[in-house]
Amino acid sequence: MSIRTETGRGWGRLLGRSLAAGAVAAALGLAAPAMAQNDKMTPIATPAQPNAIVLGTGPLPGASVQESWHSQYGSVFARNVTVATLTPFLPDPAKATGAAVIVAPGGGFRTLSMDNEGWGLAKALNDKGVAAFVLKYRLNQTPADLDAFAESMARMFADVARARRPPDQDPAVTLAPQIADARAAFALVRSRAKEWRVDPGRVGMIGFSAGAMLTMATALHGQDAKPAFIGNIYGPLGAMKPPADAPPLFVALAADDPLFGNTGYGLIDSWRTAGRPVEFHLFEKGGHGFGMYPKRTTSTGWYDSFARWLDMHGYLKAAKAQ
Repeated sequence: MSIRTETGRGWGRLLGRSLAAGAVAAALGLAAPAMAQNDKMTPIATPAQPNAIVLGTGPLPGASVQESWHSQYGSVFARNVTVATLTPFLPDPAKATGAAVIVAPGGGFRTLSMDNEGWGLAKALNDKGVAAFVLKYRLNQTPADLDAFAESMARMFADVARARRPPDQDPAVTLAPQIADARAAFALVRSRAKEWRVDPGRVGMIGFSAGAMLTMATALHGQDAKPAFIGNIYGPLGAMKPPADAPPLFVALAADDPLFGNTGYGLIDSWRTAGRPVEFHLFEKGGHGFGMYPKRTTSTGWYDSFARWLDMHGYLKAAKAQ
């Protein structure tokens, strides 16, 4: 399902703006719930990930800083991921529906919100009988020291504030390592579909912020990935030309999102104009990065809406015998 972006250069420009803005979000804590007392980044030991499977995409070219983790906002984050992994979360076989979701956390392609936008969602999907696979994709390199990391993000924020317009960027090129990781994730899930009780034709993808950008790029440029459905949770919503067989799309965004709340909804119009299924939830409040955090805003209900949407499309019903 690979096409050239006639999104055109418009989406390339939005990508450039979003890559920078996503990094700013990670730096300034825009993903924070109402818990400012936990906003300090604190180094932690790399959590045990016994079920993580190394994907065959190799080490990040030219990487010199190795993976590290920190806590913030009551969640945990990975940085400087140089080797991509996929962690399966499988539902009780008695209620497995055969549907599966590749989950792509966000963080400006510089960090990954592994709990709030990864493991937490995976466990919730398991409760619905859906298999989930959290993708820890390779990231752009950042300073190993946390203080230096924060300073680098502050500098980037200043650069974004001064820039009139970022240069055009082709997602197929700019996100090539991450798209390769996503393609490998789809290939792995399908290769072990029988073992994991997954229907190879019912594997979708959902992403948050930068992960939403990766999800859209995978749908457009992922070639053999071909997600059955996709979810864009507070990612950019710039117009793009979807392929003729574009998958059903679920979108959730808060109107007060400081990154994408005032950039228009061209993506929704693109899917509708192409006659492809799309559902869009615009919440009055929620900010950026609400994910699975419980907040006093209706944005917290996005997951229930997503589950109902999956049910409407038949993904919460048991798959037919393989």
